Amino acid sequence: MSNLSVQNSRFIKRHPIAAYYVLALAFSWLVELPLVAVKQGWINLKVPFAIHYLASFGPAMASVLVTAVITGSKGLRELWGRITRWRVGRMWVVFSIFSPLAMFAVSILVVRLVKGNWPDLRLLGQPNYLPYLGAGVVFLWLVSFGFGEEIGWRGFALPRLQKTMSVSKATLLLAVMWALWHMPAFLYVDTLRQVGWIILPGFLIGVLFAAVLFTWIYNGTNGSILYVAVWHALFDMFTASKVGQDIIPIVMSAMVILSVLMITRVNKPWNFHRVEKRVL
Repeated sequence: MSNLSVQNSRFIKRHPIAAYYVLALAFSWLVELPLVAVKQGWINLKVPFAIHYLASFGPAMASVLVTAVITGSKGLRELWGRITRWRVGRMWVVFSIFSPLAMFAVSILVVRLVKGNWPDLRLLGQPNYLPYLGAGVVFLWLVSFGFGEEIGWRGFALPRLQKTMSVSKATLLLAVMWALWHMPAFLYVDTLRQVGWIILPGFLIGVLFAAVLFTWIYNGTNGSILYVAVWHALFDMFTASKVGQDIIPIVMSAMVILSVLMITRVNKPWNFHRVEKRVL
């Protein structure tokens, strides 16, 4: 092994969170920067915007790589165990699967009341930049922005941050890291570009409250990445698909904020009732 490889390995072992984050940004932004350049008119190339979904795998790739360096095959087996951990309390299963569905149902009613018509639910099967997928769109969201993100954010970063920080501090720091990771999307995703940076404060608030909710799910399920990924995927499917425009994302985000306010009020400061933080 070369001296450079040895030095890199030592740095990763000494600073796993920093190494993970740099790699997560690098993997994701290398996919997104060509899309930004095309959309902003900086270059004139035919870049398939479907590669947008590959950017979601940056956190997972960084998580696997850094885990392999610092803990080897044993660490990878432990990570896989949390990815596939499905035996948790019944309440967590029900909440992870059905609370996004309930929020979506409420948002549909709001659309009906405000606009006087029902949204076209067939548009759920029409993701951006891809052909119509129908029910297969659930698999797309689960694999990409579900597991692709959560194997990294909650699977790798959160338990390590919680080892040296309180739940609240770890969640706040992770929320900042997570929000920054999203920034290139504001420069090429059409729905974000149309509203512009004016929504950035609302976006940051939404990321913070979502981070608190995901911390609660992760800790409450004894470190299950599976159920955080399921919740994340369903929420994104409803709010980022063709049907989830205008009112629906606003209503669902407001319901997330209300849910988090109830959760964090139970036991301050964010240590949650009967939920212990999970560390590695």
